[in-house]
Amino acid sequence: MPRGGKRGHKGRAKQFTNPDEIDAQMKAEKEKSKDLPENASDPDSDSSEDDSEPKKKGVEGLIEIENPNRIVQKNKKVTALDLNPPNRELSRREREELEKQQARERYMKLHLEGKTEQARADLARLAIIRKQREDAAKKREVEKKGKEAKA
Repeated sequence: MPRGGKRGHKGRAKQFTNPDEIDAQMKAEKEKSKDLPENASDPDSDSSEDDSEPKKKGVEGLIEIENPNRIVQKNKKVTALDLNPPNRELSRREREELEKQQARERYMKLHLEGKTEQARADLARLAIIRKQREDAAKKREVEKKGKEAKA
């Protein structure tokens, strides 16, 4: 026995479709296709040629596949395309980045209004510096007047 377990079903008998069944299926498909033009000629019918499936390539037309996971691509008209798709859900990173930017903008707005702790500290520091500069300017004026009085 080869390594790696079972290898397949090589000895099993092959199953073939009975030719009579194939003929019956072909006749049923022809009858359906004959019924379609009669239904399309009705004025009440809403079917159009644009909605029909595209021409099949290769052996797709011969073999009918029932695959629920198969996605059939439909061609869209340019007029039917939506250039601005509806708001899609943001990814976690995009959402966090957006929230971070909004928080930064809110903080800067409050900071400019002087309502944050940092802004209050900055304003207090500026007030102290202004006071020191005013005192220094007064002191210089007093010294300047004193020199003029001596001269």
